[in-house]
Amino acid sequence: MTARIYKPTRSAMQSGKNRAKLWLLEYEQEVPRSVEPLMGWTSSRDMKQQVRLRFATKEEAVAYAERNAIAYRVEEPKPVATRTMAYSDNFKFNRVGPWTH
Repeated sequence: MTARIYKPTRSAMQSGKNRAKLWLLEYEQEVPRSVEPLMGWTSSRDMKQQVRLRFATKEEAVAYAERNAIAYRVEEPKPVATRTMAYSDNFKFNRVGPWTH
């Protein structure tokens, strides 16, 4: 039973940074999911897969895992690419490339 500690990425629908500050601790899947033959639903007998713990910092999540003897691995967040061009830059007079529709 290992846990994964990571900082989740924002979804494409988010513009704010509210939940991007949290660190999550999730258990990895131990038992494979199975398809229920009558209805076709996907199910699993692994209840730890439903647990998601939120922490303010990575150190808190690691301390929790060590205190409870949980094997864990930490995934560092990827650097965020910054946009240097604004939408209004498309209509500047000194634009380098031609503007097309």
